[in-house]
Amino acid sequence: MFTSDKENIAVIGAGFAGLSAAAYLAKQGYAVDVFEKNETIGGRARQMDVVEGYKFDMGPSWYWMPDVFEKFFNDFGYTATDFYKLTLLNPSFSVVFEGEVLDIPANYQELKDLFESIEPNSGKKLDAFMQEAEFKYKVGMENLVYKPGLSLMEFADSDFLKGVFKLQVFTSFSTHVKKYFSNPKLIALMEFPVLFLGATPENTPALYSLMNYAGLKLGTWYPEGGFGSVIQAMKTVCVSLGVNFHLNEAVESLSVVGKDVQQLKTANGFHQFDAVIAAADYQHVESKLLPEEFRNYDAKYWDKRVLAPSSLIFYLGVTKRIDKLKHHTLFFDEDLKVHADEIYSNPQWPSKPLFYVCCPSKTDSTVAPEGHENLFILMPIAPNLQDTEALREQYFNLIMDRLEVYCQQDIISAIDYKKSYCVKDFISDYNSYKGNAYGLANTLMQTANLKPSIKNKKLNNLFYAGQLTVPGPGVPPSIISGNVSANQVHKYLTSLVHERNI
Repeated sequence: MFTSDKENIAVIGAGFAGLSAAAYLAKQGYAVDVFEKNETIGGRARQMDVVEGYKFDMGPSWYWMPDVFEKFFNDFGYTATDFYKLTLLNPSFSVVFEGEVLDIPANYQELKDLFESIEPNSGKKLDAFMQEAEFKYKVGMENLVYKPGLSLMEFADSDFLKGVFKLQVFTSFSTHVKKYFSNPKLIALMEFPVLFLGATPENTPALYSLMNYAGLKLGTWYPEGGFGSVIQAMKTVCVSLGVNFHLNEAVESLSVVGKDVQQLKTANGFHQFDAVIAAADYQHVESKLLPEEFRNYDAKYWDKRVLAPSSLIFYLGVTKRIDKLKHHTLFFDEDLKVHADEIYSNPQWPSKPLFYVCCPSKTDSTVAPEGHENLFILMPIAPNLQDTEALREQYFNLIMDRLEVYCQQDIISAIDYKKSYCVKDFISDYNSYKGNAYGLANTLMQTANLKPSIKNKKLNNLFYAGQLTVPGPGVPPSIISGNVSANQVHKYLTSLVHERNI
């Protein structure tokens, strides 16, 4: 048992949501203990150092929405650059189509010129599209994402109601994009950011054109040292506020007395807390840690959720430079609709997959030995697929054949480090439901209040954070989720003090 003259709060999971929640709670004066099943913090954003001198970000690689990161650090009296150097990537990323490569410039006027060269009058249309997207971004990222999703009355303020139709919650993203652009390459470019949200453009609300504003207007950034630098910065904030970390200490169960979680059990015994934030996989917490009668949702509910994809990932160290690759390269040289169908509608290993290559050594000399490259290759797949070494190797060879043709270099013979990661690893390392990589898809029926509740409906002091609850998947939303959940805990504990004083 942990003892303190302050209320004790447990946070389960040390990913972005858990670190954020812990920091905000500690700032409010609570005694906070974070329990993490793995030996390092970061969750899906863990970093892997290998003896060959490579440093791999295991998950997130796109630093979008820098204002969200900045707000987090500002809330504790810091700036992001107090902890790590940020570089604006130019080009932001490259997109490989069949027979053509588009380098997406960081400068907006250059981006308009690129659009105009592909489709006449599309520069002006991009302005109009971005004007709408900026409105959605400001309303969405400064207002909507900070709502806990516990009541429809949260949306009853006049400013929101005036602008609700401009948010286009009930229009599909695909329809919205095609109002402005007709060239297939421009449509693919504008639709690509919603892949981060875990759904097809046809099933994603047009609200999420805010992602285009984030990626194309606010820029694609890179934190020196990779996302591990961001994780360590957040840990530094937590430790400075007195947060205690318990690594390699998985939570095994939650004990309930009355309408409160009273104890948390790990291999080291029972620990008592006044409140708990579960920032681990929501479904795992409900199905494995809680007695059945205290769960928000049953197995049928979870099985009906539309999950974001899983991924097949390869971490490669290469002993030579690869001239043609940029920091971020998207391979859209096959049919996106076919691959999307094989993820969402007819789940199977893809026939002609699209994939993504991150080469951070183009920007950061610390992530690979001198003269070497660090490659992170990701192919999205449906969750819950059969995952075997033979299948991983089959797709490794398919991807590398295409990559070598594009780069006009022999890469395979120069690999001196290789590790794969797929469905079974997501389940083993993160208790990820069906091995998903990104949480729930942001479909209309899984947006805002329609997501799994941030509050346990049957227990007073159990709350949730992370990519399976509000506001949704992605690094910035996870950071915000921790903040929102911490606010709910503080509100609950403050109400208890008020009741005692009446």
